[in-house]
Amino acid sequence: MEPMGHQDRSSLPKQLMLLSMPIMASNLLQTLYNMADAYFLGKLGKEAISAPSITMNVSNFLIVFGAAFSIAGTTMLSQAYGANRENRARHDFLASQIFLMNSLMSIVVTVAGVLLTKPLLMLMHVPSGITFDYTVQYMTITFLTMPFLFGDFILRGILQGIGDSLTPLYVQGVAVILNVVLDPIFIFGWGPIPAMAVEGAAWATFISRALSSIVSMILLFGGFKGVRVSLRLLKPDKRTLAVMTRIGLPASIGQSVSSLGFAVIQGVVNSFGPAVIAAFGIGNRIQSLFNMPAQGISQGTAVLVGKKLGGRQDEEAAAVARYGMLISGLFISIGMSLVLLFGSHVIRFFVDDPDVVVHGIDMFRFTSFGVICFAIYTVILGAFQGGGMTRPVMIMNIVRLWVIRVPLSYLLPLTFGMGSTGIWVAMLVSNLLVTTWAFILFGKGSWKVTLEA
Repeated sequence: MEPMGHQDRSSLPKQLMLLSMPIMASNLLQTLYNMADAYFLGKLGKEAISAPSITMNVSNFLIVFGAAFSIAGTTMLSQAYGANRENRARHDFLASQIFLMNSLMSIVVTVAGVLLTKPLLMLMHVPSGITFDYTVQYMTITFLTMPFLFGDFILRGILQGIGDSLTPLYVQGVAVILNVVLDPIFIFGWGPIPAMAVEGAAWATFISRALSSIVSMILLFGGFKGVRVSLRLLKPDKRTLAVMTRIGLPASIGQSVSSLGFAVIQGVVNSFGPAVIAAFGIGNRIQSLFNMPAQGISQGTAVLVGKKLGGRQDEEAAAVARYGMLISGLFISIGMSLVLLFGSHVIRFFVDDPDVVVHGIDMFRFTSFGVICFAIYTVILGAFQGGGMTRPVMIMNIVRLWVIRVPLSYLLPLTFGMGSTGIWVAMLVSNLLVTTWAFILFGKGSWKVTLEA
């Protein structure tokens, strides 16, 4: 049993970064995974490259709904591991229940995705003809890969729960390399392999994810990493699954509804024409890249906070979260300072259009501080996740998008005549207000919950 007394807090930042850095790298690899298809399909023209872009928006909506249950499993397992790292029977039981829940969710997402592909594309007004056909091909195969993708989620959820964030990184790294190698072969053809264009990119992803999922299952069912998924433990346990649902369902609803909010805002952006659309797209990608460390630190915070709360070390848990906020704040402040100073050069790297540069600089001027707020907010949510407190997170995410940002994105540009600047102001205000709200909840300490499932 891990000692419950006071520990040297000077080691907490090191523990946090050892957990978080592989997660950051894993997130970066996932970005490269998505970029590989887009890069090679871009050689075939705008119709081909539209397929992964459209598919990503639709699939993310369904994936986040299912993936949140993996987050719930990580919280439960990290707390159990913090309470008693020698209780292998308990860890194996929770790992098996995590596997069961995520397997069920993968089936739901796969079936829903395949059945809804064409109706969703028609609802999104995807142009008929070659663009529509390409996207149907790509999206259908992508949804068939969902059981394999959830296999990766299961591996990450379980191993990160016991503090191993390196193994999932290695597994994903091999999958990304394989995908990059297979993409040009399947898209353009090579030797006996015919050119399959867009469909080839999807099959390359299918094979890569299938391989990584097989490796994940071997590691988990073989018990090679300190925890084992067992067939005899796959019988549903109502109490455990109820706690997992209580944690995972609010998180999934919050993330899914937020995804819809971003789609609505994109519609407002589109009304201002190509230059604003390009500035918004480039600006978001740049800011997301700089925000990637915060995402990794948030996930590391969730795991370490869960471990500390499981070990009844509430003050240690709070200290982990504060260190996470500090480190994340420093990372993002440096990044946003660079964006403010050199943003015009970065935009010109993507597109050398004077109008796009002007709108991009205007966006950075207002959103940079909001991105700093959001990075800190993200780490606070990691602390809440470590305590299984996802309902307030759901509420804050919905309020951030639907109560603040979406209405302001309409009112400020149109009613108050601020033009596209109004959208950037709406982004700043929504991030600032919700971060303040999260700070207040964090200070109250109601998130320091030890689960009893």
